[in-house]
Amino acid sequence: MKRGQVWIETVLYTLIIMILIGAVLAYAVPKVEEVKDKSTIEQSLEIMQNIDGVILSVTQGGTGNKRVLDISIRKGTMEINPSNGTITFEVLSSYKYSESGEEIKIGKITAVTSEEGSTNKVTLTGNYSVYNLTYNGESSSKEINSASTPYKMSIENRGGEKTNINIAVS
Repeated sequence: MKRGQVWIETVLYTLIIMILIGAVLAYAVPKVEEVKDKSTIEQSLEIMQNIDGVILSVTQGGTGNKRVLDISIRKGTMEINPSNGTITFEVLSSYKYSESGEEIKIGKITAVTSEEGSTNKVTLTGNYSVYNLTYNGESSSKEINSASTPYKMSIENRGGEKTNINIAVS
């Protein structure tokens, strides 16, 4: 009789512990994802600010000035859109970077968060319409997706009446 009671208590205690672990994980895992997404957005913002700094540097350096930088895109996509004169970085995230629809200026970068179901889409945009922005010498758009290896981005001042900033990615 006593032996059966010990087994029942052991099973009950094990179930209680498993329920408690499950409850903690149900709360902790989304919070960990949110912190990871916040870090990803901050890294993306840093990439955009680096690109902005390089564009400013090659512009001030004069015609023929060229810089190469490494960019690591772990999550999200970057779009170079010469027809609009913009470089945009979009990340789907569980982290809410700002209030939905509210524009935040961070230097020359504009950040906007929009809700898409249970996730948030954070869009970081750099506007370079004061330049004649091109991708590989053309006015076609280029989308750069996340990858495990860094991309090499070269930014070159090709001069002209309206300064031509050419971007190439490999």
